[in-house]
Amino acid sequence: MAETATAAPTTSPRAPVSPRDPRLTGWRSFLTAYSVITRRLDEELREETGLSLFEYAALLQLAEAKDRKLRMSDLALGIVLTRSGVTRLVDRLERDGLVERCQCSSDGRGAEAQLTDVGLERLREASKVHLRGIDEYYFAQVSDGDQAVVGRVMSDVVEGLRER
Repeated sequence: MAETATAAPTTSPRAPVSPRDPRLTGWRSFLTAYSVITRRLDEELREETGLSLFEYAALLQLAEAKDRKLRMSDLALGIVLTRSGVTRLVDRLERDGLVERCQCSSDGRGAEAQLTDVGLERLREASKVHLRGIDEYYFAQVSDGDQAVVGRVMSDVVEGLRER
């Protein structure tokens, strides 16, 4: 049976990676694309909405959560920030009236962030800018077929890392 792009990674030993390893070309391209795209998305969001990309991501995570609220630790995991980083982020969003901090309903010791109606409206406005950027900087550069492959590969990477 022929192997496909969706085949699970093998557990056979691989040669150590060296600086000249041709497999690094894809890795370096991924890092560059990620950096360029996220920088442009962040700049556009800041310029047009006053929100950073991390602030947008936090509002989106809260909007998609049950009752529009998450424990601070879960929010940190969802947007890939440290707990102290998400605390500072939520402080800024709270000052702007976009989120409220409340006591955790399931554990009185923990804190939750909850999206306000003002925050939800701000997210809806910012989504137009963010989605336009994704369309321009990613979808316009990658064919539909390649988008499916990239999606599968990145899902495999995430799942593989979660298992560790």
